[in-house]
Amino acid sequence: MGDVMRNVGDAPELGKPDLLWFNVEEPLTLEALRGRLVILDFWTFCCINCIHIIPALRAAEERYPDDLAVIGVHSPKFDAEKDPENVAQAIARYEIVHPVVHDPEFTIWKSYGVRAWPTLVFISPDGQIIGHHSGEVTAETLIDAVPRLLDETRSDTTPEPRPLNLSTTPTPERRLTFPGKMKALAEPIGSAVYALTDSGGHQIVLLDRDGAETRRYGSGEPGFDDGPAETATFRYPQGLTCSDDAIYVADTNNHAIRRIDIRSGNVTTLAGNGTRGPILGERDIDAWKAVLASVWDLEVDGDRLYFANAGTHQLGELDLAKNDVRLLAGSGAEGLKDGAAFGAALAQPSGLALSANRKLLYFADSETSSIRQVSLGRKPEVTTLIGTGLFDFGHVNGSWDQAQLQHPLGVSLSNGTLYVADSYNAALRVIDLDNKVISDLDDGSFICLDPICYLSAEPAGVLAHQDRLFLVDTNNHRVVEYRPQEQVYETWAQ
Repeated sequence: MGDVMRNVGDAPELGKPDLLWFNVEEPLTLEALRGRLVILDFWTFCCINCIHIIPALRAAEERYPDDLAVIGVHSPKFDAEKDPENVAQAIARYEIVHPVVHDPEFTIWKSYGVRAWPTLVFISPDGQIIGHHSGEVTAETLIDAVPRLLDETRSDTTPEPRPLNLSTTPTPERRLTFPGKMKALAEPIGSAVYALTDSGGHQIVLLDRDGAETRRYGSGEPGFDDGPAETATFRYPQGLTCSDDAIYVADTNNHAIRRIDIRSGNVTTLAGNGTRGPILGERDIDAWKAVLASVWDLEVDGDRLYFANAGTHQLGELDLAKNDVRLLAGSGAEGLKDGAAFGAALAQPSGLALSANRKLLYFADSETSSIRQVSLGRKPEVTTLIGTGLFDFGHVNGSWDQAQLQHPLGVSLSNGTLYVADSYNAALRVIDLDNKVISDLDDGSFICLDPICYLSAEPAGVLAHQDRLFLVDTNNHRVVEYRPQEQVYETWAQ
């Protein structure tokens, strides 16, 4: 935390009127926080760097429950992030238990002079700003900093901290919890034909043609343990892909690629060690030495396993025969820049789909609200199909040059059509690759067959398989099947 400043001055008030608070019985004022060291976490739930530091903040809270107060200040980038219900879902998804104030108009952000996500602001027990840090930080750094800052700022006149009266909402029991992505098995496993990441349940689920569950891999407890299906552990897996003999898992919060052996059910780790890694370089490295960052999705082609390394804004490749990890695309800079793959700029690639001829890898580049592709030849190049930049987003159909999406997370290819889980628009979009146009699958004409019908909520995955089309409706904790010929849809698994 080299940019920490000292004695900046009085902290601006947090308890501003008309701001919504979560996880606490009433809005918190600086007076209510006196006696504690306060860390303000300025975040937005789309931001991968913000997600990375949640465990660090949690570790510090747990170490110093009586002396430290972490307050999340949710300052949204995307329109969908301004919706309080979406904020509540993100708080539940990431199991945030500290108070969070929703700041959609950047009132608190501006008063503290914040310029980037994430930013931590440190407030002394007597209400003075004593430092700030922009960017990610480790749990060890925070845990070491808290007692030092308390020693430097507490005095004989510092009051005893008052209880914060936290009020978190219990998580209901569900069969699926914030499911991520779904893929077809290469070959059926018994009656199972599909695999799904049950991200909030920390498991991989097999489903039959009717959406009935046939098996789970993982104990259901978050962790990073290899071994038999019943005792192995995952941590918020998001993506997967399937070969004849294995299911490969993007074990996102473990920053790892895992392999499930189809015959035995045994889980092994192919790459990643459970910690967030740096930018991938241009040299090949042994997979067992690779340190990855928020692996979000996978696609496999023989011995080539492609992965979206969302945490470093890159795409990578794991050679299953040589056991090597190599960079496929992305310099590590966050942005939208096409051209030679190693010099291109990406922004949180989150969904992958291989072309039928295996010469192109399509990807949803979530933070630029774009759909892009990388060629897989000797000189790979990145090309953007739809999207123009980090802060350009919307819900516009038509030709690619005018079309807009909002933080898409999933893609699936079938017969020259690319289907997109347009997450923050809560829509299933359809890209015609030949005619270079995009449309909504459901323009309001589809009929819902469920007894109780819900609007989609931040869908993260889509699967077009043979004659079937599925949308993983993440915040509704279900999978929906669409039948375009009949113009109907219904819940298929939940």
